[in-house]
Amino acid sequence: MEECCSSKPKKEQNHNHEGHDHAHDTGDKSIFRMFLPAIVSFVLLLVGVVLDNYLKTNWFNGWVRLVWYLIAYIPVGLPVLKDAYESITKGDVFSEFFLMGIATVGAFAIGEYPEGVAVMLFYSVGEVFQAMAVTKAKNNIKSLLDQRPDEVTVIKGGKPVIVKAEFVKIGEIIQLKSGEKLGLDGELLSEKASFNTSALTGESKPDTKTKGETILAGMINLNTLSEVKVTTAYEDSKLSKILELVQNATSQKAPTELFIRKFAKVYTPIVVFLAIGITFLPYFFVEEYQFRDWLYRALVFLVISCPCALVISIPLGYFGGIGSGSRNGILFKGSNFLDSLANIQNVVMDKTGTMTEGVFKVQEVNFKSEFDKNEILKWVNALESKSSHPVATAIHDFVGEVDNNIQLDNVEEIAGHGLKANIKGKEILVGNFKLMDRFNINCDIRPENIVYTLIAVAYDQKFVGYLTIADSIKADAQSTINKLKSLNVKTTMLSGDKASVVQYVADALGIENAYGDLLPEDKVNKVKDIKAKNQTVAFVGDGVNDAPVVALSDVGIAMGGLGSDATIETADVVIQDDMPSKIPMAINIGKQTKKIVWQNIALAFIVKAVVLILGAGGLATMWEAVFADVGVALLAILNAVRIQKMKFN
Repeated sequence: MEECCSSKPKKEQNHNHEGHDHAHDTGDKSIFRMFLPAIVSFVLLLVGVVLDNYLKTNWFNGWVRLVWYLIAYIPVGLPVLKDAYESITKGDVFSEFFLMGIATVGAFAIGEYPEGVAVMLFYSVGEVFQAMAVTKAKNNIKSLLDQRPDEVTVIKGGKPVIVKAEFVKIGEIIQLKSGEKLGLDGELLSEKASFNTSALTGESKPDTKTKGETILAGMINLNTLSEVKVTTAYEDSKLSKILELVQNATSQKAPTELFIRKFAKVYTPIVVFLAIGITFLPYFFVEEYQFRDWLYRALVFLVISCPCALVISIPLGYFGGIGSGSRNGILFKGSNFLDSLANIQNVVMDKTGTMTEGVFKVQEVNFKSEFDKNEILKWVNALESKSSHPVATAIHDFVGEVDNNIQLDNVEEIAGHGLKANIKGKEILVGNFKLMDRFNINCDIRPENIVYTLIAVAYDQKFVGYLTIADSIKADAQSTINKLKSLNVKTTMLSGDKASVVQYVADALGIENAYGDLLPEDKVNKVKDIKAKNQTVAFVGDGVNDAPVVALSDVGIAMGGLGSDATIETADVVIQDDMPSKIPMAINIGKQTKKIVWQNIALAFIVKAVVLILGAGGLATMWEAVFADVGVALLAILNAVRIQKMKFN
């Protein structure tokens, strides 16, 4: 992961409270090499314990016994003592390495050699597991996202040439074979191709693209040989931005994480001074004061109080939440937004492109019976082919290919109204009802009572009927609202679209409040009204047109992460595949992450508090102290990485 994090300051890459390399990079080390020092120490410790308690030989005492346990201590103890020394030279005296160092050296000083070795051995084993957990979490995210191939095939002089992806220029043409990953963003030149987009969206369902559509770095060509025209430089590709976003996400700390860091800075020196007090203060209150006994209790106290369970497992918990989001096509710009989403009370959403497809489709054809429906539709399709309006696209998609045998004469587009032409010597009109009024066509319907966009048709001065065109509701929109309600989250729809259309969509989905015909400033005022009730708000939109509302909301969620670079820049959370069902999923990931973090905090404090009291009272030995430190840390880490395995569907 070194290359993944090289752009960040060293301090931000580490995971303990003072910037120490608590979880060393394990990417280039085998598991055996990582555990080798611990294995050596464990074997020597085991032999020593057998010689001490079972064989009881005459030669295993005095300086021989001391040297034996020192040799057992060195493989695991020396790296920790080195870290402690380095932290002291940087001005950080009260690090966890310092705690473990004085505790184990102190154990040697009072003759508790096996316990000194055991404490450092189990601490070192815990450190290796922690390092493995952190590295695995990072590698999981990197493998999910960094799907860019190092080399691509570029067509030069009509021949395919393999070149480094970062050297490919905008405008060059890439040849993409079946099974290959695209290295740069581009425009599809081939007629049609299917792609696996799971690296970007978390969605395994193949996505079929047609000529002229945008395809992105990381997508995998599934079938035919395809050609792609490069539209974005390697370093500016969508995937590069996503990688950068996830890599920098851990720099945006959640309040809980920031509190634990500040707490550890104060807590550790207090623990050291309390240990000194446990050693010397009993002299003034206890009749038979034994320095060795009270020093042992203080050393136990130091081992127990090491805060690594908190300073490792909590950031790892948030990192796991960010990783789970990435796996499901949800990008969090920081762990603070996981916390914010966990407490969201209101989701305010745009309509077009969020809960609806953003693509107009013909919903209904209502023609009078005296006209040939199929013939009229062919005429309408032929006439609309002369227009670039989205309505024309909707009609073309509905009817199919244009019949080139249809003879159109005197075609005229009337701005704001529609189209006029002659077919078979008679006039045909296709447009809105203003067009019908303009040509005095008598219509026997009330268009204001119909929520859809209406396209009226007249032929030979007679009203033929109308087509209804609408932006269809997304397939998972209904389940989205149901899940939000199950999470006790209130829903509101704000849109600049026609109020009756907005209300229709809201009623169909069960959205509690809906407002249409809104300008951007009207949306801001609506969100302000909600926040005035001291309620938290997440706004879901495109992140560009709705920038003022996104800035005002507690969490800005952008739909269409694959469509707009500005979206990634402005939003706090990016949903890459435009699926609204990812909104409750993101909230659920936030809730589960926060739950796991607080479980770890409770576990660490309760266990440590109990054993601290027992240790100060002389009822706990170094062995209980080891469990309270390393054991609790490992349990907390296992709990933290659990979120990466959770299903959030």
